[in-house]
Amino acid sequence: MGFIELGLPCPRNVNGITADPQPDWSFDQLLSEINSIEKKLNSNLDFPSPFTKNEPRDLKASKDKRGFVMRVPDYETDYADADSDSEADADNSLVASGRRFACDELYMSDDSEDDVSLGMQCHQLMDRTGLAEAAVYELMDEHRLNVTEAVRSKISNLETELIKENEKFVSLTTTIHKNRELQRERVRNLDLQYQRTLAEDLDNHLTVVQRDHEHISQLEERRIRDDMARAEAKRREKAIQEEKIRQERIKAEEEQARLKSEKAERDKVAALEAEKKAAEEAAAKQASASDAAANAGKDSKESPGPSSSTFDVKKGTQQSAVKNIIRASQNALEVEKRRQQIYEELSTKINPLNQDYQSLGRTIGRLIRTISATIENIRTRAEEIMKLMSSPQYPQPISIKLFAEKIVSNCTNQRSPNAIFASSRVVVLVTSKIPLAMDILIAELNRVCIYTVPKHISYSKEAFGTRDDYFKAIGYKEVDGKLEGLDEYLERLSSYMKLYGALVQTEVGGCQNLHGMKEGWTWLARFLNTIPSNLFTAIALDSFLVMAGYGMYCRYRNQFEKLLSVIGRNFVDALQEGGGESRSAKVSKVKMSIRNYIESKQYKKEPEGLQLRDRLDSNELY
Repeated sequence: MGFIELGLPCPRNVNGITADPQPDWSFDQLLSEINSIEKKLNSNLDFPSPFTKNEPRDLKASKDKRGFVMRVPDYETDYADADSDSEADADNSLVASGRRFACDELYMSDDSEDDVSLGMQCHQLMDRTGLAEAAVYELMDEHRLNVTEAVRSKISNLETELIKENEKFVSLTTTIHKNRELQRERVRNLDLQYQRTLAEDLDNHLTVVQRDHEHISQLEERRIRDDMARAEAKRREKAIQEEKIRQERIKAEEEQARLKSEKAERDKVAALEAEKKAAEEAAAKQASASDAAANAGKDSKESPGPSSSTFDVKKGTQQSAVKNIIRASQNALEVEKRRQQIYEELSTKINPLNQDYQSLGRTIGRLIRTISATIENIRTRAEEIMKLMSSPQYPQPISIKLFAEKIVSNCTNQRSPNAIFASSRVVVLVTSKIPLAMDILIAELNRVCIYTVPKHISYSKEAFGTRDDYFKAIGYKEVDGKLEGLDEYLERLSSYMKLYGALVQTEVGGCQNLHGMKEGWTWLARFLNTIPSNLFTAIALDSFLVMAGYGMYCRYRNQFEKLLSVIGRNFVDALQEGGGESRSAKVSKVKMSIRNYIESKQYKKEPEGLQLRDRLDSNELY
């Protein structure tokens, strides 16, 4: 359907009706004006109008104050016989643009016939009125379409904007979530770093606190050990004073007995002199032969025999020769002599044939043989041995001597360092309660092994006469009338020195070692200052270092390393290989052992068996 605009010129006033609307009319005002025009036309017509209105104009008022354009369709009317000007005028549309309803004049056909009736004019007027109404309807429809299109366009724009806003919102939401996750991750990392820092600080604080507690504990233990050492020193000093008093009392008693014996001897001599004088007076009357015989008998009684003087000279010469072949520190010899005196005093009180003595010896030997490297076993064995020593059934000197003999003899059967250290712990526990047992034990070690003094005896034909006597003097055993071989002697020597080295290094909590690291350091210094370098002394030194080197290094550090350098530089280099192939091989082996011990710094490694275990993993008694 096509539409054309009407540009009809309209007169200003037709039959009293004003055709020029107000420029600011609204749509409601325009409808009202059209209704009033219809009424006026109906009232001014000479005959009724054939036009009848079927529908009321109840159009909704539009609030749009803009101008409007009236459009009518291009109908094919029944007025085909009208001239071209009338048809053109009928097909045109009435156009109102801007704010005015433009109708300058009412168009009337110039070519109409005079015989056109007034009815036809009215009919045309009504048709024009219908065209106006159709134009209004068309305008309303177009306005509705425009509004609908505008609304649709607006809705489309709004939807597009909404979609963009949604996409923007989704993008921003995603960004926010990412930022939130990043923030949470940063917070977690910061929290984790804070926890790590806090844990490290707490660990460092606890480490410092633990170190302080350990230091305080060590100071407290050291103070307790020092107190115990002082108390033990006082007790030992008191025991030594009591022993001195007892010795002095014994000496005084012996001196008194000697004086009494001398007095009795003098009295006896005086009685003999008196009898001799009486006999002389009685014999004065006898013959000169009897007097000579009596005088000869008197001379024989008063003059001493020559054999006694000769023996004393030989004995002094032998003692002087022995003194020259002994290499040892004077202090070491004095300490050895004192211990041997105590040992001999105890030995004089013991009867080896006594059944009780033998039974006690078997019991102590069994307890010592069953010592193992566990805490419970060592504690139990030490308590049982101390119980035997404190028993009123056996005199304590007997049990002490038996304890020392069994410990020393049992060490030759022990091959494992665990067993040697275990025996040393038992010794420390027992001697901390019975100090005399330590002196007797060391005296027994000095008796069976002169290198525990330390002391060395050189061979001298003047002093010993034969090699066998010399070997017996340095500790060789005689088995079935024959001396043991070199290998057996060196093995026993090593066992004795390992026991001595383990003893000086052993420390037991709560107990004082009466022959500890101080005595071990003294022994090593005396050994290096006085003992020559040979196979026997090298074996003794190597065995001692293997067991006691770790403890001496922990105690003396640089001083001990200096001593080791002296050993490697002087003692080891002075070892001479000779005396047969077997002896040379043993010398080479012990030299290599000492050098390897020093160069590989084995003294920094804790020896096996120094630390006890809670239980025994295997049988390590031997």
